[in-house]
Amino acid sequence: MKRARHLRITPGAAIGVIALFFALGGSAFAVQDRAQSPAVAQQRCANGAVRGVAVVTGVASQGIANFPDSFTSAGNLFARKFNCTGKAVQARRVESGVFEVRFVGISGASGVASGTADAYATVQAAADGVFRVIVHPAGRDDRADLPFTIVVV
Repeated sequence: MKRARHLRITPGAAIGVIALFFALGGSAFAVQDRAQSPAVAQQRCANGAVRGVAVVTGVASQGIANFPDSFTSAGNLFARKFNCTGKAVQARRVESGVFEVRFVGISGASGVASGTADAYATVQAAADGVFRVIVHPAGRDDRADLPFTIVVV
């Protein structure tokens, strides 16, 4: 008949477990302090920071061709939107394939845009945080009403 083995913790093993606990806990504490430090954190609207993002999709059931021709910040027209100032992100359709996106409170920034799937987009900065986005199907110069993403830095 076999005897049940009892697990005995030696003093060396106990000290090792305690040391491991403090080592891992101390590292996590140090990482947390560093991540919250103002020297490490990026300022929201600092030079070189991403100042705004807008993923313009239009209403899912209606498509982007029915986008309003006046500036709106309606949430159902965007998949995502971000403005480093905390103010509104607005968009409007100027004509077929031409949209304007306004990041309220941002000026003097530059932007880059990308169309969805095989489309491409160009960006022209205007005054008062407005960016004109022109969307083209891939390989063609004609404009098309297609969803796009714009990132402003």
